[in-house]
Amino acid sequence: MKLEKLKIRGLRARAVVVPMKRPLATATGAVTIAPLLLLDLETDGGITGRAYLFGIGQNHLKPIAALVEAMTALIKGDALAPFEIEQKLRAKYTLLGVHNIVLFAMSGIDMAAWDALGQAHGQPVVRLLGGRPRRVAAYNSKGLGIQPIKPLVKEAEALVAEGFSAVKLRLGRAAAKDDIEALRAVKKAIGPKVTLMTDFNQGLSVAEALKRGRMIDDEGGVFWIEEPIRADDFAGNAKVARDVATPIQIGENFMGPEQMAQALAAEACDYVMPDVQRIGGVTGWMRAAALAQAAGVEMSSHLFPETSCQLLAVTPTGHWLEYVDWADPVLENPARLEKGHVVVTERPGLGMRWNERAVKKFLVR
Repeated sequence: MKLEKLKIRGLRARAVVVPMKRPLATATGAVTIAPLLLLDLETDGGITGRAYLFGIGQNHLKPIAALVEAMTALIKGDALAPFEIEQKLRAKYTLLGVHNIVLFAMSGIDMAAWDALGQAHGQPVVRLLGGRPRRVAAYNSKGLGIQPIKPLVKEAEALVAEGFSAVKLRLGRAAAKDDIEALRAVKKAIGPKVTLMTDFNQGLSVAEALKRGRMIDDEGGVFWIEEPIRADDFAGNAKVARDVATPIQIGENFMGPEQMAQALAAEACDYVMPDVQRIGGVTGWMRAAALAQAAGVEMSSHLFPETSCQLLAVTPTGHWLEYVDWADPVLENPARLEKGHVVVTERPGLGMRWNERAVKKFLVR
């Protein structure tokens, strides 16, 4: 079948709940499972595009799946053209608002459409976007949650031992002194050659963020402070970014490139790290990458390492990839690691295939 005649036939969405090898305690809640929605976008040419969404909580999977189903009905029979699909869905959902799980659903369809398009061309998505498969620097983000010092140090050593030269520590304990104690312990355990990021997961007020940010400044050796306060408080984040020397990182909660543009205009951060599920899929990411380039701001990723590595490889200000293995059990070919880097796949599309035995095991019925 000619590519220009390839059309969307339907989409299957399956919910799975995957246990996490390393449950993660943060300042605003614990993450112990990976609730995923697996998407299979079917075309009339026999090509199936795949992507997954992270539901954050298991109870969110059903409404996200319902939105995906409703959107699929709108694009059934349409050409496999991700930009056109995105434009159509945005127009249809303007009154409801293209935010939160509405945007999640759109992003999932977008990623699956790009995967199918890559397969149709016999090329990885990175090549469709003008780049090439290569290694992307990653930091290990699978652990270092809020926990007692002894197991925290042991986990830090284990994460570095996996071959990474960068790790991320969650902060946001009740007392600032306890955060600093944890920071010192982890820094000592990993040594000066390992890059250390920190993340407050939006757990602080502006005043407390200023206090703890200055304490972190005094300690030195921290690469960034992530989401110290509420993510959408751009004025508050701008104040923290101005008054704290350690770079401020936000972005995983940007709802589309439009909100990222607002944050950059407000000078709310030093670095940005969009989440492909929230920024608008592959299409939204490329628009965000252009904004970051125009602003001269380094851009990292949040979750979804299999897709994010391909997108960072064509991001002009590409910075760090956040590596987690939460989807690995349901993937035939998880992201491949090599000396602290994720290796961009040569497989067509996004290169993902489901491990159907595991899917059956973790399926939510």
